[in-house]
Amino acid sequence: MKKIQMVDLHSQYNLIKGKVDSAINEVITTTSFINGPAVKDFAKELAEYNDVEHVIPCANGTDALQLAMMALDLQPGDEVIVPAFTYVATAEVIALLRLKPIFVDVEPDTFNIDISGLEHAITEKTKAIVVVHLFGQCCNMDNILEISNKHRLYVIEDTAQAIGAKYTFEDGSVMRAGTMGTIGTTSFFPSKNLGCYGDGGALFTRDSNLAEKIRMVANHGQRVKYYHDIIGVNSRLDTLQAAILRVKLKELDRYELNRNRVAAYYDEKLGSIENITLPKRFERSTHVFHQYTLKIEEGDRNELKDYLANKGIPSMVYYPLPLHLQKAYIHYEFSKGDFPVSEQLCEIVLSLPVHTEFEEEQLDYITQTIIDYF
Repeated sequence: MKKIQMVDLHSQYNLIKGKVDSAINEVITTTSFINGPAVKDFAKELAEYNDVEHVIPCANGTDALQLAMMALDLQPGDEVIVPAFTYVATAEVIALLRLKPIFVDVEPDTFNIDISGLEHAITEKTKAIVVVHLFGQCCNMDNILEISNKHRLYVIEDTAQAIGAKYTFEDGSVMRAGTMGTIGTTSFFPSKNLGCYGDGGALFTRDSNLAEKIRMVANHGQRVKYYHDIIGVNSRLDTLQAAILRVKLKELDRYELNRNRVAAYYDEKLGSIENITLPKRFERSTHVFHQYTLKIEEGDRNELKDYLANKGIPSMVYYPLPLHLQKAYIHYEFSKGDFPVSEQLCEIVLSLPVHTEFEEEQLDYITQTIIDYF
């Protein structure tokens, strides 16, 4: 049996090797290394895939979040709501811009932001909500957009883990993750569902004026070269990475299908184990399974993780400590017990390997090992 990986990028590459190598070779041959044609082509193709007017590529997913907040002219002291259970980048850029992160608990079953806690956290200083579509499915955007409209707040969608997911609104309309709020952001980190072979990111918006502002912020604040109208940064997607992403974008639907097959296999084999809770699907969203995350309701999560590792099965804890208890954010005066769901999840969640090129023999070995453990 082939070695089991959390993400098997090598096997994935082998299936598209000819196309990827050709795309890389074309960039090297033309020497269009910075803002080459592949960058514009990829932005156009991703916009068409997402059915959104504007895609602005950038250097990475963290930059995408920062560019969004800068383009919205958020000012020091403004409050930005963010879930306590997510990756640190979401709160990191808030702090870097001297904004104030206001943490909110998450739902115990979907792991996405808790709607009741969201509205309770809004004050006169609140300017934006960062919505994280965690692990591969969308948050409750009907309610979030209703709340944001009521309080006139910006909505920034962090869709780094959910690119390609579809959300069905109460009125029957369907939109992709990252295209429903004011600005959507994503990451093309190699392990992401749409990943490049280095760093990369992008922003989505339907607002033409806002798109122009984002482009300026990402390009040293200039619309015309050497004329700088606003304070900006330097954040761009490398042409080599754009060329690779053009190839992989065409595979994204297949990747989603394969990830769902893995998730369905796990569901079938592990569903009868009383000690664990399988990932809940939110009925309004498709799930692209960036992660397949169990809750170990009875037993020692870390003991199971070590057991799997000894059997050659990798697993990961996303995330071992909620944001409000991280040392870097202690001064924001949140305390242990403030967000009990997030705190409990950090003690009991465990993510199993999910990727696009799994062999059934591997899946059988993983599931049987977990069954044997319990």
